[in-house]
Amino acid sequence: MQKLDAPAVKAASPIERKSSIDVFRGMVMFLMLAELLHLGSLARAFPGNWFFEWVHFHTTHVEWEGCSLHDLIQPAFTFLVGVSMPFSIASRLSKGQSTSRLLLHAVWRSLVLIGLGIVLRSLGRDQTYFTFEDTLTQIGLGYFFVVLIALSPRWVHYASAFTILVLFWAAFAIAPPPPFDFDYVAVGVAPDWPHHHEGFASRWNINSNLSWRVDQWWMNLFPREEPFVYNSGGYSTLSFVPTMVTMIFGLIAGTWMKEPLTLQARSNRFLSATFIGIGVGLLLAWLDIVPLVKKIWTPSFTLYSGGWCMLWLYVLHLVCDVKAWTRWAFPFMVIGANSILIYVMSWTVADPISEMLVRHLGRAPFELFGERTAPIFIGAATLGIMYYVLLWLYRKRVFVKI
Repeated sequence: MQKLDAPAVKAASPIERKSSIDVFRGMVMFLMLAELLHLGSLARAFPGNWFFEWVHFHTTHVEWEGCSLHDLIQPAFTFLVGVSMPFSIASRLSKGQSTSRLLLHAVWRSLVLIGLGIVLRSLGRDQTYFTFEDTLTQIGLGYFFVVLIALSPRWVHYASAFTILVLFWAAFAIAPPPPFDFDYVAVGVAPDWPHHHEGFASRWNINSNLSWRVDQWWMNLFPREEPFVYNSGGYSTLSFVPTMVTMIFGLIAGTWMKEPLTLQARSNRFLSATFIGIGVGLLLAWLDIVPLVKKIWTPSFTLYSGGWCMLWLYVLHLVCDVKAWTRWAFPFMVIGANSILIYVMSWTVADPISEMLVRHLGRAPFELFGERTAPIFIGAATLGIMYYVLLWLYRKRVFVKI
């Protein structure tokens, strides 16, 4: 197995930590935490304001087809798992850890991620809520397989990403489309839903596609409060398959970051990947070969979001690694250093903190600019408290890892 290790993960190579990766992780987690600010509510509070409409679009998920900044949070988080992989594997091998032990750790991490995702989604319910579309469960389902790919020769990284995307597309392409008289209302779709496709692309319509059919079988294998019929947002378990490609894109990017490349060579690779990913993703959607839908992680979305992640990391590399301008990014480093912890905190303590603030301080301090903006200031105070906890842990060098 050792002879199969890719050049990016050889134990003998020095491991240089890249500030850009830490900053990227912190920025992604901050965007997730920014939901606490309820910035999208400004569009309702001030109707007709183009800027607030723009903010609303980029701080919420698109209804089905398309992509906002908010829709890039999960792909970026997943991408970063892959980016960290060459560095993590190299570190473990340099400490004398065997490949078999490394793979056992990958299995353990996969199980913990899946379990943690299910536990968080079960909060407030009477029994375990088995669901597998959560960010952590999606990563966990594919993590072990991507580690296997990471330990393979370099060409396998590219070939596996291409093969997975083509086969995933082909599975949808040969699946039967929804019949003309399909009852979308029965699967939670509004009668005036504007995102239905006709013809070939209808195979990717909400709650009538291959992933939905698989979940009608798979999800009902687990004990449930009531039988699974559909996911209200159209999310699906099977999305973990193309999500692996997003991790592989990160693995490729992490390899480029770890290699002793010249700035020109690294720039050429990142910019080429950016233009190919965004361009091909948009072209596939424009030609109706496959719609660009995040909620079922279509191949076009995988390519499109992967291109933006490549560009995001590349820009931060120029700023943080090449120019060494990192002082501005300290808050993001603090957040990114405990990314798993803050993800759990967002599910478990954010609401209690907000309720505590209102309970003890009342709403008056948060309504200085009117009742319509009170949720923003409550969210900002909540976020400030959570950040202080992370800052204290950062200064104590306490980092929660899986």
